[in-house]
Amino acid sequence: MASAAEQLAANLNFGAFAKATELKKRIWFTLGALIVYRLGTYIPLPGVDPAILKELFDQSRGGILGLFDVFAGGALGRMTIFALNIMPYISASIIVQLLTTVVPSFEAMKKEGESGRKRLNQYTRFGTVFLAILQGYGIATGLLGMSGGSGAVVQNPGAFFVLTTVITLAAGTMFLMWLGEQITQRGVGNGISLIIFAGIVAELPRALVATLELGRQGAISTILVVALLIMVVALIAFIVFIERAQRRILVQYPKRQVGNRMFGGENSHLPLKLNTAGVIPPIFASSLLLMPATVASFGAGGGPEWLQFITAWLAHGKPLYMLLYGAMIIFFCFFYTAIVFNPQETADNLRKNGGFVPGIRPGPRTAEYLDYVLTRLTAVGSIYLAFVCLLPEFLVSQYSVPFYFGGTSVLIVVSVTMDTVAQVQSHLLAHQYEGLIKKAKLRGARR
Repeated sequence: MASAAEQLAANLNFGAFAKATELKKRIWFTLGALIVYRLGTYIPLPGVDPAILKELFDQSRGGILGLFDVFAGGALGRMTIFALNIMPYISASIIVQLLTTVVPSFEAMKKEGESGRKRLNQYTRFGTVFLAILQGYGIATGLLGMSGGSGAVVQNPGAFFVLTTVITLAAGTMFLMWLGEQITQRGVGNGISLIIFAGIVAELPRALVATLELGRQGAISTILVVALLIMVVALIAFIVFIERAQRRILVQYPKRQVGNRMFGGENSHLPLKLNTAGVIPPIFASSLLLMPATVASFGAGGGPEWLQFITAWLAHGKPLYMLLYGAMIIFFCFFYTAIVFNPQETADNLRKNGGFVPGIRPGPRTAEYLDYVLTRLTAVGSIYLAFVCLLPEFLVSQYSVPFYFGGTSVLIVVSVTMDTVAQVQSHLLAHQYEGLIKKAKLRGARR
């Protein structure tokens, strides 16, 4: 069966893609949804002067607001209806998933199956609305206090501006949440990840041109520009290598006799990825760091001294930011891995199907062994994620290069690309299997 699947995968070509009409519809739907998202990042908020805002935003681009703007695809810098992007939804997802491990009622809902999952999704949506309103209010009040050399950012300040801004930003986030769910159901890939991916990729050409322009003007040396580009290529290769790495645990199935025939006696493998959590930990960590830092950055100019202190130390390359970011990545690696992989459940399924790990007794001992192996893999994976995300951030912060080349951005782009390509291949593989089944039925009917 495995050799047949490998042979089919090897035969996937453009001819197979041309015949896969369902896959083409999914791809066109995904592209159309992402185009709608990109158009929304250029619709400005009412009552905001874009020229003055751009002047002020360029002054703080090297800080935490710049990172937020990366994930928002430039929507925050232009202060558009999608300025909050999908970050409130991600933050709400984090909170709900944390509650499933702490609150018994949420844990019970998680075990209820499809009905429990729907209820948890509803709580996540309610949390998204609450956080979007909260962050929208923070941005609205921050804009009221912002002014540049040409005047104030808000043309007609007042309660009406705050109300319309909060409603617009919250509605934009809810629309993106709905759009992401539609992409996941009717398109190709994970919708939420693809929205973040589209925002980062859309800003890459501008960042590349800005970096080359800095080299041409002599702001940074040509050798440094070349070294940064080489570092990005090497980082991409390293990410691809680690993301494909896995530990295969040998699983054996005993032979059994049914009538006069022998069944079983086969060997299989239980693949455990080195980075089981994928790109989720950096996204979660960035989202949690951006929530308080966004409000702090908007009010840093004239706020209290403690607020200015927090804003300064949460800038890129600062010790507090690096420490919190690395610690959150490692924490969410272990947390998310514990959610998506249950050693006890896996051990029970192996025992029910007659499988066992050689040298390990089925049941609790197998669960302990799987937990031991997974913990070691997750420790290495968390260090890898922290290294990939923090090293480029440190280097980029020292040389004032646009941090679209940051480790988090590169990791998201590479991981989402690999995941989407894998889903396209699985759709093509399923289409070829359907073709083989139809041919087999036709041949059987003729006989």
